[in-house]
Amino acid sequence: MRVPFADVGPRIIPDWLHDEDALLLTDAFTTGYFGAQLGDIVEGDTVVVFGAGPVGLAAARSSWLMGAGRVVVIDQLQERLEMARTFALAETIDYREHRDIVVELKRQTDWVGADVVIDAVGAEADGHFLQHVTSAKLKLQGGSPIALNWAIDSVRKGGNVSVIGAYGPLFSAVKFGDAMNKGLTIRTNQAPVARQWPRLLEHIQAGRISPREMITHRIPLEHIAEGYHMVSSKIDGLVKAVILPPAA
Repeated sequence: MRVPFADVGPRIIPDWLHDEDALLLTDAFTTGYFGAQLGDIVEGDTVVVFGAGPVGLAAARSSWLMGAGRVVVIDQLQERLEMARTFALAETIDYREHRDIVVELKRQTDWVGADVVIDAVGAEADGHFLQHVTSAKLKLQGGSPIALNWAIDSVRKGGNVSVIGAYGPLFSAVKFGDAMNKGLTIRTNQAPVARQWPRLLEHIQAGRISPREMITHRIPLEHIAEGYHMVSSKIDGLVKAVILPPAA
């Protein structure tokens, strides 16, 4: 098999770096770190992260490194919210416990809104029956924009929205007019993973972060089918899984 530019991506793993930390720097943690960068966080900012999956957890933890004064993570799965408290050192809210999560966030920010909101959910967001029907059932949209709309509504006027959750090509129910009228800055991109490594390696070596702490399951390769089922069904308290080759 020929792989064009195969020498561009690989890097030598430093002897001092744990293999699992190196693994998470290839995707999830680096993407979350980049999401915090896109938020253009200023010292003392209140940062809200929608989604407590691995990328959202990384974004929340990275927000502290960039000067955040307060970090709040929103999700519905209790094991993820617990990880947000212990790993990301963040406040947490289960959106199911509130009639309107946007109103609750406004209430908790003196009715101003967060300075920065990071959407780490993307098109697979729950939380709105009509959005689910028009996307998953009727295929009128490329997915559910509910997390993005929550981000637009809960950030303050003139605030920043960072979007690192994946979205499809067609959306007809995004509140883009609200974003314009509030004067929001929206930044989104695929994470330039290798570009982030030097700074992240500094943070790891200094003991500020340890990405492997978010790993909850280590699944042998021979049990990969069961592992995929656990991930897709969000069972057994799984937050982040890694696959172990036979020799591991």
